[in-house]
Amino acid sequence: MKSDSIKKGIKGAPARALMYGMGYTKEEIERPLIGIVNSQNEVVAGHMHLDEIAKAAKLGVAMAGGTPMEFPAIAVCDGIAMGHVGMKFSLASRELIADSIEAMATAHGFDGLVLIPNCDKVVPGMLMAAARLDIPSVVVSGGPMRAGKSNGKVLDFSTCIEQVGACSDGKITEDQLEEEAKKSCPGCGSCSGLFTANSMNCLTEVLGMGLPLNGTALAQTGERRQLAKYAGMYVMDCVKNNRRPSDILKLDAFKNAITMDMAMAGSTNTVLHLPAIAHEAGIKLDLDLFDEISQKTPCLIKLSPSGKHHMEDLHMAGGIPALMHELSSKGLIAEDSMTVTGKTIGETIKEYNVLNRDVIRSIDNAYSPKGGLAILRGNLAVDGAVVKESAVAKEMMVHEGPARVYNSEEEAVKAIFGDEINKGDVIVIRYEGPKGGPGMREMLSPTSAIAGMGLDKDVALLTDGRFSGATRGASIGHVSPEAMEGGLIGLVEEGDTIFIDIKNKKLELKVDAKELEERKKRYVKPEPKVKKGYLARYGKLVTSANTGAVLK
Repeated sequence: MKSDSIKKGIKGAPARALMYGMGYTKEEIERPLIGIVNSQNEVVAGHMHLDEIAKAAKLGVAMAGGTPMEFPAIAVCDGIAMGHVGMKFSLASRELIADSIEAMATAHGFDGLVLIPNCDKVVPGMLMAAARLDIPSVVVSGGPMRAGKSNGKVLDFSTCIEQVGACSDGKITEDQLEEEAKKSCPGCGSCSGLFTANSMNCLTEVLGMGLPLNGTALAQTGERRQLAKYAGMYVMDCVKNNRRPSDILKLDAFKNAITMDMAMAGSTNTVLHLPAIAHEAGIKLDLDLFDEISQKTPCLIKLSPSGKHHMEDLHMAGGIPALMHELSSKGLIAEDSMTVTGKTIGETIKEYNVLNRDVIRSIDNAYSPKGGLAILRGNLAVDGAVVKESAVAKEMMVHEGPARVYNSEEEAVKAIFGDEINKGDVIVIRYEGPKGGPGMREMLSPTSAIAGMGLDKDVALLTDGRFSGATRGASIGHVSPEAMEGGLIGLVEEGDTIFIDIKNKKLELKVDAKELEERKKRYVKPEPKVKKGYLARYGKLVTSANTGAVLK
């Protein structure tokens, strides 16, 4: 056992002394030591209840003959951090999470890990750590919250934030907005639509690092606690059989994850996180692979913000295993991929069938023959940009309009709420990329304001930053190279014509080459927005969005 190096023999006596001091028995010390990585806190709705999950996971480890030892991980709530300087830390926290788990697991010689995340950057951060450490690891998430309800209307976090725009536009009162806020998030869990947190929790199943239904079993249910107990048991099975992330996180596993991402129209942020996890596993995923898989993968579900259904509906319809089973009928899933249970994906999904065709469509009745995400290229995005095609109104699939240029999210939001945006405009928000932000903020505030004002069928938004999984509309993010790296988005001027063709995956700035050369000569790169602390270091080390924004 890996932990023998710290606890066995004469040299291990000091470590044993400290463990005896904590109340561990001789028998517990001799067993495999399993780190229980708990991102519980009283700040994040998705994490408030994770002590329950950790307690169940520890029981599972103990029942299977291991010794669980819990330690914490941080978690940033994107919903609370949204729209201010705090959002700069969201993506950047992914690296902190991975690094801190690496430090704790290595320093204390753990034989295995149960990883307990639930939201946005925490899931990929923990998966990155698992791939980097390559010790037996099982992920069990906290589960999604239920959708809210009010007067027969189904609510969630994205509908609430869109109502901010509606209130600003005078369509509803502040009292009505407050009532919506009270009912949109009825309990603990990751927000109830297929936003980034739930997208990544679902893909954890597909990658083989989480148990079946990890992505959809609701928070604060007996089913979720059972999953946690089984996670504890299965990590012990992984330790016994030396089943490690490197046996699971192969190229086919990532291809399966991309396929599922396209089929379920997941968050655009998965295009950041999957390459970053793959990077830790020694595998390169480029945007061309996403595009290639999108071309042959039908979109079979539409959950909020793309459609009317929520995570609880997907769960009752058979969950991610049923969706995978449907895709496998046409040979779109690599069934030989291994999972933490020791079963292959094919062996796992054969037990699950689609239970509601209104939620999970058949391949023959797909929403579209191609995937829910699209990679756009052109002179404005030589290295690619990402859009959630399934959430774009048909009126905006092809659009040409004048650029409205803003050098920060705050400038753009001020213009939107100040009624400065006209139908047909293309809002350009730059210097919000991984380096320029720094931290590549999610920009749900401007997109939701546009949707809340009823402009999502008339206005496009383009940025080198990124969007929340709750975003809908013609919102194109991850423009690479970003402005701070010399990308053409930094040369766009007010009134320039921008052409967007999502169907044909084009993103073009219609300015002649001679004029662009003149602009390059005049261009002065701005000073970094943050010059001290973690974000300053992050800005110096982080790479472009098309690489997964990994650190050099």
